Parts: sequence; structure tokens; C-alpha cells
Amino acid sequence: LHKTVYVLFLLFQILGAVILGFGIWILADKTSFIAVLQTSSSSLKTGAYILIGVGALTMLMGFVGCVGAVNEIRCLLGLYFTCLMIILLAQVAAALFIYFQKETLKDELSNVVEDLIKSYDPLNEDKRRNLQDAWDYVQTQIACCGWTGAEDWENNEILKNKSNVEYPCSCSNRSKDLVEGRGFCSLDDPVNGTATYTDWPVHEQGCMDGVEQWLKDNLGVILGVCTGVAVIELLGMILSISLCKNIHSEDYTKVPKS
Repeated sequence: LHKTVYVLFLLFQILGAVILGFGIWILADKTSFIAVLQTSSSSLKTGAYILIGVGALTMLMGFVGCVGAVNEIRCLLGLYFTCLMIILLAQVAAALFIYFQKETLKDELSNVVEDLIKSYDPLNEDKRRNLQDAWDYVQTQIACCGWTGAEDWENNEILKNKSNVEYPCSCSNRSKDLVEGRGFCSLDDPVNGTATYTDWPVHEQGCMDGVEQWLKDNLGVILGVCTGVAVIELLGMILSISLCKNIHSEDYTKVPKS
């Protein structure tokens, strides 16, 4: 029994560390799609802090459950069970919230990205520079351009003033442009009059489709991880209840018969 307790304790330490690390990564990451997501809704930062709290609590509860099981302390086992149940219910509630609010979150993100593209300036050195770099990273990694498509970049103030004879380097489908990875590149062939996005050597796919495709491709992994976490928590709850009942039964057997 003690070996089982120690294994579950180890699993909870790993699980808590992963959740804690994921929350910290969301707050610290400045070079990927997460950085863009952070500005789309304050709920992401709130969610990151919740993940940090849940991760720390999970690690603490693993320790409490181990101490309670080894020393047969019912109140610690009861606390362990209660906290696990709260964590599991909170995870279910968060999943339901994301599922039912996904369209709202998608609209918020669309507005943020469209505003970012419109005001994008390679010479910008203020706090938006990190956000711009993050978006360049997204376009390069996903091989996409704009949110719905390359035409979104025609709304950029700088490109409009230059008659669209330049285009975002991170959108380019040419390797020589990706060496720069940010800012604007110039068309090789001069265009008489005003150019359009159809004249740019860029990817046709918008990043919205790319992100949705990435989620579909990795949906099995995401669901598998979530299911694994839930199973570990349920095992911990079942084990704590079983130990509580055993301790209760042992207490009665120790009562002297009259």
C-alpha cells in the first residue's frame, strides 16, 4: 500500500510541477502565439495565475496526502480528497467555459490581431515591439499571412503610404526574406501604380485557419493529457477514501469488547 501511496505522491508532484510550469510559461512567453493571446483577453492572464495556484496546490496536496496515508491521519486524507475534488471540478468548469465562450474569445482575438496588423511599425521600440515580434514569429512558424489572409495587411498604415510595394517579411514564401524575419521587404519587380496583396510573394493561408488546423491536428494529444490528469486525480480521490474507511474500520476493531 505504501508503494502505491509513494507512486501517486510522485505523480502528483510531477503533475503539479507541469501545471505550475505551464502557468509561468504563459506569463513569461513573449515570442509565440501565447504573447498575442495575452492581449486578446485578460482572462488568459487570470487563467495563468489560476494554473500557477492549482499547480502549487496540487504539489502541496500530494505531500499532504502522502503524510496522511503513511501516518493514517484521517483529517489530512479528508483534506486531500476535498482539495482534489475542488481542483477537478474547477478544471471541468474551465473546460466548459472555454467551450461555450470560444466564439467570443475568437472575436476578441480577431480584433486584437487586426489592430496589431493595422498599426504594425518595424521602427516601433515601445512595449508593442515584443507583441509585433511575437506576431512575426507566428506567421513564420505557421507559414501564414494576416488573420483571415494577406489582404489584412493592406490596412497597414505604412504599407498604404508606400502603395503596397512592400510586404511583411514574415509572410513571405521566399527563404531569403525569412532571414530578416520581421519588418517589410520590397517587391523585386517594380509595379506601375498601386500594388495589391496578390502581387506579394506571401503565403495565401490566413493564420486563423492555421491555428485552427494546429488545434485539430493536436486535439488528440490535448484531450489525452486532460484525460490523464483527470484519471490521476480520480485515483487519488478513490485511494484517499479507501484509506479513510480502512482507518475507520481499524479504529473500531481496536475498541475493547465488554
